[in-house]
Amino acid sequence: MRVEIWSDVVCPWCYLGKRRLEAALDRFEHGAEVEIVYRSFELDPAAPHHGHERTLTTLARKYGRPEADMRQMMQQLIDTAAAEGLEFRLFDNVHTNTIDAHRVLHLALATGGPALQVRLKEALLAAYFTRAEDVGDHAVLTAAAVGVGLDADRVAEVLAGSEYAGEVEADIAQARAYGVSGVPFFVIDERFGISGAQPTEVFEQALAQAWTASHPVVEMVGGASGEACGPDGCAI
Repeated sequence: MRVEIWSDVVCPWCYLGKRRLEAALDRFEHGAEVEIVYRSFELDPAAPHHGHERTLTTLARKYGRPEADMRQMMQQLIDTAAAEGLEFRLFDNVHTNTIDAHRVLHLALATGGPALQVRLKEALLAAYFTRAEDVGDHAVLTAAAVGVGLDADRVAEVLAGSEYAGEVEADIAQARAYGVSGVPFFVIDERFGISGAQPTEVFEQALAQAWTASHPVVEMVGGASGEACGPDGCAI
């Protein structure tokens, strides 16, 4: 069974959704048989490639809210994250472009498969939210990628050009086809969709439903006592 997740590395609810899905997988009987693949989604493609402005300031201006109000909203999100075991530094984050982060995530997927990509996704989310690092900075991206096992020269090659930009665009186009307008968005076996960082219990229910759909159980009719031959032969 495969779960595809459309998300951005600067989306706090994407990090929370990741944790809640992981908790559901830990409880799910077949969790070890579920493959996770991350798909690209850019919250702000026009963001500067090496941001300096605090996200707090950017969002306050975007939504026409006083910074004090935005700070209060962020504090509520920090408290929510803490309940999931995450220490967010939302007041220190910078508004930055994420296209290069998504391209490196595709490099990880192509190089080491979903398992390596998941490790890099965690590293990038932790860098941005728990250490307030600029994930638009190539040095930060390189450190995270090399830290999970990617080759430094290969990472540098990708970051120096536009490799995997097509894959990022394809992910975004698929999100549009699904009608996705916000992230995180989870798709199980290209059939079941989950929008947002739902409670762990919702993920558990969705995983169980998807598993049953792909592994149907045969219903017995007429009981199990009809005449039949078995491994020891036929009783005549």
